[in-house]
Amino acid sequence: MPVQHMVWIKFHEQVTDARKAEHLAGLESLVEKIPGILHLSVGKNFTDRAQGFTHGLLVTLESKQALEIYAPHPEHVAVAGPLREDAVLMAMDYEF
Repeated sequence: MPVQHMVWIKFHEQVTDARKAEHLAGLESLVEKIPGILHLSVGKNFTDRAQGFTHGLLVTLESKQALEIYAPHPEHVAVAGPLREDAVLMAMDYEF
């Protein structure tokens, strides 16, 4: 059964637009580097309904097992670690 992995991102005020772009490009690159990803999209929020969260990541994975590979994968860790330093993150995963 496929899994949706959602991440809401709220960058700290001091993070520059260039640094934000680096983070988003790093997230986008994961689709080519981690097995089990069926689809990945990253985007900027355009509404006032996200309680200050400015960007989102949506990853469709093949299964819960693929999510278990994704989370500790070195490529994910290399992108997510620095992102956690520059932003508040909120994540959710569900099967569909």
